[in-house]
Amino acid sequence: MKIVFAGTPSFAVAPLRQLLAAGYKIAAVLTQPDKPQGRKGILTPSPVKLAAQEAGIPVLQLQKLKEDYSELAAVGADAMITCAYGQILTQEVLDLFPLGVWNVHASLLPAYRGAAPISRCIMDGCRETGVTVMKTELGLDTGDILLQRAIAVEDTDTCGTLTDKLSLLGAELIVEGMRLVESGNAHTIAQGEGFVCKKVVKEAADFSRSAREVSAFIRAHSPAPLAFGRAEGLLVNFINAEIADTETDEPYGAILSDRPSDGLVVACGQGAVRITEVQPAGGKKMRASDFLNGRKLKKGMRFEDKPVL
Repeated sequence: MKIVFAGTPSFAVAPLRQLLAAGYKIAAVLTQPDKPQGRKGILTPSPVKLAAQEAGIPVLQLQKLKEDYSELAAVGADAMITCAYGQILTQEVLDLFPLGVWNVHASLLPAYRGAAPISRCIMDGCRETGVTVMKTELGLDTGDILLQRAIAVEDTDTCGTLTDKLSLLGAELIVEGMRLVESGNAHTIAQGEGFVCKKVVKEAADFSRSAREVSAFIRAHSPAPLAFGRAEGLLVNFINAEIADTETDEPYGAILSDRPSDGLVVACGQGAVRITEVQPAGGKKMRASDFLNGRKLKKGMRFEDKPVL
């Protein structure tokens, strides 16, 4: 079976490598064009492109696949696997592959269709999530389900750590799925009604909410695009947080402790959170204890209500 693998971010690297390890022939890798990154705007290849080059696989980087898919058609593959590729596929592209196009999606479909399933499930306080392998159709993540497997969402998970877990799970599941496709045993089931989750953007943490909600919000935005707060004019990005075992009558947003050993403890609408990692504006990521050693934030200060960047 000759396969094209379409993916872009680090989430898609483990599935690609697992397919290769299982002996599948990846005839080409389709990924997004190199993008400028950093202050200098240096053109940077995607993680999937780097993995493909490492494995000696030809790479296709089509600016607008829906307008020109001739290079993809020329590969003559039997099937395509998509994994966070980043472009919508037309029916003409789907029709290129006699054994179908199969997508690795990081949610238990039909819940959390769309662009940010991992962040949104953390933000919503889900106790479990998982990976779905589905047959791609024109609708957004609405295709029939081939395989699905769940894992627990831990209270300590950030979007980054949960992404890594789901990537490994997706790697296992897509190999299992391709064995079914190759053997002619790819029996699918239709999805029920679901919903599409919106992309996550950089936002201020809303300390008027409960400690559990604030902690989840911060972790859902980490490692990017990050939640933030502003106190006494100082903007701080939040990287990780947990629920603090602290009772307080202070108003939400108030800094309850500035002792490095405590981390940065902030009052919420209900309870308090301990922010354990931060990134000062324009600075590097660091433990909150190291940040507090500089005494930039002090007990009694308060994070603004609905600050802007």
